[in-house]
Amino acid sequence: MGQDAYMDPFSATFYELQCKIYVLLLGICSALKLSVPSHTIHGIEGQPLHLLVDYNFNITVSDIQITWMFEGPSKHAISLFMSVNQTLVSDLEFQHKFTFMPPNASLLIKSLHFSDEGNYTVKITIVGNGRISASEKIHVTVDVPVTKPVVYTEPSVGVTEYKGNITLKCTVRNGTRVIYQWMKNGNPIEVSTNYSLSANHDTLSIVPVVKEAIGNYSCLAANSVSAMQSDVIMPTIYYGPYGLTVNSDKGQKIGKVFTFDKGEAVQFYCSADSNPPNIYSWIRKAENSTHVITHGRYLEVASEKVTEKAEEYRCSAYNYMTGKRDETGIFVVIIPIGPAKMTQKGKYLSPLAIITGISLFLIVSMALLILWNRFQPHKVIQKKLQSRPETDYRKAQTISGHENALDDFGIYEFVAFPDPTGISRVSSQSGTGSDVHCQDFHGTVYEIIRQIPEQHHDHQE
Repeated sequence: MGQDAYMDPFSATFYELQCKIYVLLLGICSALKLSVPSHTIHGIEGQPLHLLVDYNFNITVSDIQITWMFEGPSKHAISLFMSVNQTLVSDLEFQHKFTFMPPNASLLIKSLHFSDEGNYTVKITIVGNGRISASEKIHVTVDVPVTKPVVYTEPSVGVTEYKGNITLKCTVRNGTRVIYQWMKNGNPIEVSTNYSLSANHDTLSIVPVVKEAIGNYSCLAANSVSAMQSDVIMPTIYYGPYGLTVNSDKGQKIGKVFTFDKGEAVQFYCSADSNPPNIYSWIRKAENSTHVITHGRYLEVASEKVTEKAEEYRCSAYNYMTGKRDETGIFVVIIPIGPAKMTQKGKYLSPLAIITGISLFLIVSMALLILWNRFQPHKVIQKKLQSRPETDYRKAQTISGHENALDDFGIYEFVAFPDPTGISRVSSQSGTGSDVHCQDFHGTVYEIIRQIPEQHHDHQE
């Protein structure tokens, strides 16, 4: 056999023994289970606190030992008490403060103090075929609940936008390890261009003050054992005027032009966003001059007193806190009431409809005039007469007595009279008063005039 294939029998026996010991220890260790609900527990100063511990094992044991240790900020471990087979051995210094709660390994701290804050370690040892130990550490904090916070505003009076700053400070009478959160209209405030926070967030600064900063502010104070929110405050911010407009409940508005029927009582009202409310003035412009006619939001105008076709009025809004002023103008146009308008009993015909109707009337009239000029009847007859041969003019001359057939142009009326013989009689009247008898004839004026000389020629033959 080769050297690699050789194994010392003693070495093989030792290896098997190691394996058996490892399996045995693994089984023993898994026989004891120790658990705690949480490794960090927050307690309230002056209140009791339970440190719950549970353990179990699946082997036969002869002794059970439970030990509690405390390690404070000084990092010095102190033995609180020891229990062997449910027999408690405690330090006289701590027996009035801690209570052991068998059959499990839980600990009751009767009344918490800040000195009780630290790490608590529980260790359980069971003795059977061997010794098995397990331990868990629980960190305990002690806090004082926060009281309802109060917010102070600096300055306590109003601030004009872009000219001042606002500082809000949140304070609590009681509470430890307090965390502050600022809210505006129920939403958390984050640091931005206008908002800044102090190191511990108890102070909120608004720099500079703007209109958009208006809102309901509150402070939320909290720690590990409590949370309280302050009352809502609304800092006073002076701004405006913004968005000055003029409106009326009557008439029609197109841009800055208001149109009304003559005789209507018209009321205008001026409005703008501002704090405090604006001081309004109404100004009338006429003949290159202006003068204030009234003060206040509303202006009443009697349309029958409007002498011009369009009069200009201006509304001025002034904020005495910000020192800002804004002004806007309107034009008032009075429309006379026509007969058709009066019969409508309250129905309003807009100026746009009136202008549209007049425009359509002018367009139709111009179109008819163009058609008339192009197709005038006397020009058509004149054109046809000019195109006839000269012999026709000669024939017509014997009837009309005129050398030029154009002289026969005039207004004719043709009437058919029934004749007893069955032959209709046509009477024609003109400016010359001549009558002509002929058969019934239906045609144009030109054809009738042309027919007259032809019939006269037939009679002569």
